[in-house]
Amino acid sequence: MPLRSDPLDRLRIPDGTHVEEHDLVAAGDVIVGGQSTIEFGVRGQNVVAGERVRFGGDIEADGDCRLDMWCDVAGNVLVGEDAYLGERVHIAGQLMVSGDLDIGDDVDIEEGFEANGWIVIRNPVPTVVFLFIYLTQLLRLGEEEAAEELFDELATDREQEPVLIPRSSRVSDDSWRVSTPATIGDSCRLHGNIRATELTVGEQTELFGSLRAKSDVTIGRETVVHGDVTSRSGTVRIEGDAHIRGDVACEDLALDDEAEVDGTIRARGEVQVVGSPPTDTVEQEPEPEPIPAIVPVDEQSEEPEPAIVRVEQAVRPVEQDDTEAPSDDTGVNIPDAEEMATTDEQDVDGLAGALAEAEKR
Repeated sequence: MPLRSDPLDRLRIPDGTHVEEHDLVAAGDVIVGGQSTIEFGVRGQNVVAGERVRFGGDIEADGDCRLDMWCDVAGNVLVGEDAYLGERVHIAGQLMVSGDLDIGDDVDIEEGFEANGWIVIRNPVPTVVFLFIYLTQLLRLGEEEAAEELFDELATDREQEPVLIPRSSRVSDDSWRVSTPATIGDSCRLHGNIRATELTVGEQTELFGSLRAKSDVTIGRETVVHGDVTSRSGTVRIEGDAHIRGDVACEDLALDDEAEVDGTIRARGEVQVVGSPPTDTVEQEPEPEPIPAIVPVDEQSEEPEPAIVRVEQAVRPVEQDDTEAPSDDTGVNIPDAEEMATTDEQDVDGLAGALAEAEKR
């Protein structure tokens, strides 16, 4: 990020930001530009506000809290670490600080304050001026690497992206009005109509209100908008599985074929219905070719053995002759029933004669 760039050049709502019970809840820091109005409370890691910022609820900061001069808080201020209050800051409730307290002149805390660390009464330098002076001093001393490391740490080195509300914005349950582009992350849940010069909404976000922009509007996949979507002179892009529970009015429209619009679509220019890109972009390995059940035999190879082998007949037919008894190829005669009966009778007579002759002896 170049040193001359403005970090508050757009409304930035990071992933997972919710509005709960009139409080803006963020996992990271909350940075508010000067002369803005936040009509509900703020909860985050570090809370930083410029000059003349008005908060309509409580401020809860797990880390530091820095309020520049002429800031107004309608509720309590709870700080987990150190607090810096500029000149003529007004707090309608209590101020509870776990660390040190740096407080300026004419600070009004209606219900008292408590700090566990050091309490220093002076006029803290405004945040933007302090950072500018510190970076300028480092560059003057030739510590360019230290200045670059400090700027990179402030700009990019965060576990969670901060909520950035640009200067002269007005944020409430009814509307979010900014004069800059707006970016809303994934898995957010916000209440109120959103007005910006350009709008980009992430995926799986739910918005209870309408969207209006001067130029392009982009709505991510599986996002639900409980209201109308309007672009004065730009293109509205609605991605797959998004659901618009209202009307769509724009110059040009790019509508995914899996998106759903409950209301009326009015486009003065071109309307395109596009197909959803594949969600799985990982290249899959090609599947191996299947092995055929019948394998062709090479003509040059040997002839394969058949699966069924013809077996020669084990019992051969015997030729019949009118005169001779049937016989097999080996020459063995097979006697018939009469021959078997005669042979049995001869055997019986021979045995009886032998027994009679033995008795005579």
